[in-house]
Amino acid sequence: MKNTTWTFRQAKAEGKKLTMLTAYDYTMAKLMDQSGINGILIGDSLGMVVKGEPDTLSVTMEEMIYHTRAVKRGAGNALVVSDMPFMSYQVSVEQAVENAGRLVKEGGANAVKLEGGRIILPQIRAIVAAQIPVMGHLGLTPQSVNAFGGFKVQGKSEEAIRQLLDDAAALEEAGVFSIVLEGIPEKVAELITRKVAIPTIGIGAGKACDGQILVYQDMLGLFQDFVPKFVRQYANIGSIIVEAIGTYIHEVETGQFPAAEHTYRISEQLLEKLY
Repeated sequence: MKNTTWTFRQAKAEGKKLTMLTAYDYTMAKLMDQSGINGILIGDSLGMVVKGEPDTLSVTMEEMIYHTRAVKRGAGNALVVSDMPFMSYQVSVEQAVENAGRLVKEGGANAVKLEGGRIILPQIRAIVAAQIPVMGHLGLTPQSVNAFGGFKVQGKSEEAIRQLLDDAAALEEAGVFSIVLEGIPEKVAELITRKVAIPTIGIGAGKACDGQILVYQDMLGLFQDFVPKFVRQYANIGSIIVEAIGTYIHEVETGQFPAAEHTYRISEQLLEKLY
């Protein structure tokens, strides 16, 4: 069944947990879709896990459109959500609507995701008014890494918790269909999840959220620069890849590959005519 913003809301109403992963290309998106994932996020995390940057801030609209288009081709049933990169929506409401429209029209996204609370309500309302579904994002918002002084857990003081609760309610009122909660204490995420009628998607926010999302390179052991505390590695494919490539190198060097079964042939009679 095709996942939509409506089925996401329905899942919360029925108490069904939602699952999301990031993807950045056709091949991985197709595998995820075959697995039955509810949603795929083309995250600006591609700045780190695809481009090798220290943060997400360098990601451009053109890069997001390119990767969204690739993922869309592989995602038949998953809801495709595309991140709006840093400075693609902060300058003005008009800029936000235009760029959100590009991610849908040029990239094929079903929805877009913006980071922030009350400060970006005008942008969210305008994008929703343009008939583009919006996913919110609160807590440890990576585009605010410089303001936060690093990738630090948020919502640890009474003031910060009240701000998160207020922002979540404001996002719901503005029309977002769900909210990502990242890097906040589990009990805070539980309070927010109870307060809003729309689904919350946690990443480093505990099990009380209505769903979970992870960066697929993290959960499959592909990204080895560092592993966040909240990640569970369901496989260590990185080591399998290293071993497989090592075997390939050895077999090429020793003449074991390519073998006869990997080789195209022509008849000896035709070959004799060439000499």
